[in-house]
Amino acid sequence: MTSAEKITRRGLLRRGLWLEYVTLGWNVVGILVLAIAALAARSVALAGFGLDSLIEIGASTVVILELSGTGGDRQRRALRLIGVAFGLVAVYLAAQSTVVLVAGYHSRHSPAGIAWTTVTALVMFALAAGKARTGAALGNPVLRTEGRVTLVDGLLATAVLVGLALNAGLGWWWADPAAGYVLVGYATKEVYTIFREAH
Repeated sequence: MTSAEKITRRGLLRRGLWLEYVTLGWNVVGILVLAIAALAARSVALAGFGLDSLIEIGASTVVILELSGTGGDRQRRALRLIGVAFGLVAVYLAAQSTVVLVAGYHSRHSPAGIAWTTVTALVMFALAAGKARTGAALGNPVLRTEGRVTLVDGLLATAVLVGLALNAGLGWWWADPAAGYVLVGYATKEVYTIFREAH
């Protein structure tokens, strides 16, 4: 590897770490914001989205540790941990959506929840794109895979936003759990892909 290539690689590693630190910080703040909004609206969807933020924090932590040193075994272990995180997202979404639909649970309107999920969706989509590009440039499958976790976080924020908006605007309380099932399929597919790549 030439000196120029080493400098480029170091810059890409710094960018990857910066993207992960931003993701980590955003989700730490998000847990607090979502807890307050969920309690105020008695919203299962917002509370669940807060729990999803914990999974994203775990995935970001895995990547930060992985970017500090590489190796085949270390990358496979990191990929498996991210796969487990996706599995937890799928299980959580399936359980939450089913409970809400069966119970016919109606949450209150949440302007704060709508505002936070709107901004979060935009931030997560931007971070996911950055991780995909940086991971591809580094040839780092762990960063690329965690970028998909971030993409799912953005999709989940969008689903929660649509559910909150439809509940507030049209009284369609069932829209949020229904959207959750779509994400269950996506997350399940990612679990299969990740564990296949990790072998």
